[in-house]
Amino acid sequence: MSAYVVVEFAVKDPEMYREKYAPIAGQTAKEHGGEVIAAGNWEVLHGDGSLTSGALVRFTDRETALRWYNSPEYQQLIDVRGVAMDARFSLLDGLSLQTGRRQPQISRRHNGRLGVAP
Repeated sequence: MSAYVVVEFAVKDPEMYREKYAPIAGQTAKEHGGEVIAAGNWEVLHGDGSLTSGALVRFTDRETALRWYNSPEYQQLIDVRGVAMDARFSLLDGLSLQTGRRQPQISRRHNGRLGVAP
């Protein structure tokens, strides 16, 4: 079942974001089978609007998404990410095409890594 990494962010350093974070992060996701299926500025319908932009990245399954996020290639970008942007990363399971149901697990960033929510 597909899994989706939802990235909510606000750029703090546009040059750092554009040159040292975004292209490398995108490449690492692609190398792990990730596909960016939506990206841009949010239209906030309700709630906190401080994270003004976002991306939705689809992976074949949650294990693959976690392998990407926790990979050395991506983890080496964490410090750069902290300078370039304020961000929240979340992991959602896709719906099963047969049942329309999903597994009730939601993961959140914890200590710089994604994992199963406590």
